[in-house]
Amino acid sequence: MDQGAATPPAGIPISRYGWHAIVLMSAAQMMSMLDRQILSILAPAIKADLGVGDAEMGLLYGTVFALFYALFSLPLGRLVDGWDRTKLLAICIGTWSFFAGLAAFANGFVLLAISRLGVGVGEAATQPAANSILFDSLPQGRRGIGMGGLAVGLALGLGLSMALGGVAADWWNARVAAGGASFGFAGWQFAFIVASLPGFPLAWLIWRLHEPVRGAMDGIPARPDPAPFRASTAVLGAVTPGTNWLNLWRRDAGARQWAINLGGLALILGVATTLVAITRAYSPRPPLEFGAMSLDPHVLQWGVFAFGAFVVLNLFQNFRLTDRPTYNVVLSPSLIMLMVMGGLQTAINYGVMFASPQILNRQFGLSMGEVGLQFGLLSAVLAAIGALIAGPLADWLTLRRGNRGMLWLVLLSLGLSPLAGIWTYSADSASEFYVRFTVYALILTLWLPPTYALLLGLVLPRMRGIVFSTYLVIMTLLGQGLGPYVVGMMSDRNGGDLAAALIQVNWVAPVIVALLAMVLVRYARDEASMLDRARAGGEPV
Repeated sequence: MDQGAATPPAGIPISRYGWHAIVLMSAAQMMSMLDRQILSILAPAIKADLGVGDAEMGLLYGTVFALFYALFSLPLGRLVDGWDRTKLLAICIGTWSFFAGLAAFANGFVLLAISRLGVGVGEAATQPAANSILFDSLPQGRRGIGMGGLAVGLALGLGLSMALGGVAADWWNARVAAGGASFGFAGWQFAFIVASLPGFPLAWLIWRLHEPVRGAMDGIPARPDPAPFRASTAVLGAVTPGTNWLNLWRRDAGARQWAINLGGLALILGVATTLVAITRAYSPRPPLEFGAMSLDPHVLQWGVFAFGAFVVLNLFQNFRLTDRPTYNVVLSPSLIMLMVMGGLQTAINYGVMFASPQILNRQFGLSMGEVGLQFGLLSAVLAAIGALIAGPLADWLTLRRGNRGMLWLVLLSLGLSPLAGIWTYSADSASEFYVRFTVYALILTLWLPPTYALLLGLVLPRMRGIVFSTYLVIMTLLGQGLGPYVVGMMSDRNGGDLAAALIQVNWVAPVIVALLAMVLVRYARDEASMLDRARAGGEPV
């Protein structure tokens, strides 16, 4: 099959199995986002009930989750490429649902931290597995619909996390606990139980889903992996700081690889130290107190960022030593630029979702309950509508313009959205904000489905899990790791003006547009050379 073909064959319908897979994978994305984000709406009640401070809540919401999510997404992504994906996804859903429900029994910080750790590890395989399953269940020209379905699931999960968390907690407190029959649970604890329960029947349904043939839709059936668990464990050891040096020693890495690793670590630590000094001067913050220990929040922030950057360096070195075809394929300029672009845009998105509810509360006087229902449900509906438009539109453009059509859609969305964002956060009333946010959100949601399709179209079927996991690490570091943090710093600098901070953060858009313009020039060339680069590394295709 010619992987460089610009236009996939038209008119191939989606099978009944394909539609079934879209529904279940979208449901998995919804549950993932619901259990991940529900902590944000419940945070005030948890703090009041358990005496947990803002520092600890920040660690639970961002650092603990992101750290373990980023680290374990890589070995689990490798397992996606070698084992039964439906079984793996079912096990992960059951695991994170259990740990999400475990938070209901917390009486202090430790059990809450264990709960978030488990949710982060359990969710690490969700997007790689779901994307890989859909790419092997749908014809090439119909994958935009599948990616749109995943985006719908993410949108619904995000909106439901705000609405369901607040409504379930308020209902329990007002109807059950107020009547003296609380059964030892507060409203926020009941909300965790409600959020976790649907994951178990969903895990059973996905367990029963037939595993699609890897690579069949692309005409490149993948060979069975003889030892997927061993390979996954090896990836974990290879990327984890500390054990990565044991991996280099066992692989007989030469002096050049050791120099790259140690030099890269020194560079990462130097950059992190410099950024600590810059951000400390830009936005001085009091230390975080954890019992007898105190920690500079900027040191914590950039320490986690440095950890993730070193993990990515270790991963690429491991590719070079153990899987040269993947190394050759991943080092595609288009793929790297799409990953960085996606991470930068996700930073804006996380900043928007972090700050917008607080703007409605502080600037326009809405209660957090009103914000949860109004903004949460509006965000979910708009993101779902945008994804439902983007998926079929991406397929339509692909059939007529090839992958350049999808690239133009992403470029249009991310070129216009900063202007809409500046307009939105200049609103003078809540009603005006909601009208403008509707336009902004619909434009902004068009980029994600085609971007996923473009990313995974640049790699072989057997590599999709680990490559998407690599993207998740970069996206988590730049998005969840930097977005809310940078917006918060800018707000502090501006006297607490979150709207001004969101307007300022949109100035990263020219970098995003420039990266997309370069991808537009290079994509066809990098796609056409994919098989040759894989063969040069020893791939038997």
